[in-house]
Amino acid sequence: MLVQMELSRILIHERKAEQLIELRELDPNLDSPRSFPIVIGIVEAAAIGRRLEGMELPRPMTHDLLANTIDGLGATLEAITITDLIDGAFIAQLSIARPDGHLVHIDARPSDAIALGIAKQVPIFAEDSVIEAACITTPPNNDDDDHYKDTPRH
Repeated sequence: MLVQMELSRILIHERKAEQLIELRELDPNLDSPRSFPIVIGIVEAAAIGRRLEGMELPRPMTHDLLANTIDGLGATLEAITITDLIDGAFIAQLSIARPDGHLVHIDARPSDAIALGIAKQVPIFAEDSVIEAACITTPPNNDDDDHYKDTPRH
């Protein structure tokens, strides 16, 4: 079963190569929505941050290039789905609607998919089994991110 998620936060550590994003279940009726972190690279974290802030760069970055390519082909990015967690690595897919209405699913790293979809406010989904496997069971402490040390990778 697919569950709609939201990007709840980005944790950027300027002195570390690995950064964190956290996805949280998007359901206003839940008292305690489930969430899980994904370790991503600094480049992807910066791209997500730029897109959240609406910052435009003078030349397109890779995620911008892909977004422009999808638009240029008359297609539409419909959704991002975190489909699996295999050997500690998250698996994602882009759902792209072609001009003829055919839906195409493209394999992607979650960090790239989220960076691509953030600017256009594309919905993010996760398989319930992925949420269960990666779910944070204790609330994160903003001062100490050591509980993320064994976080699955993107």
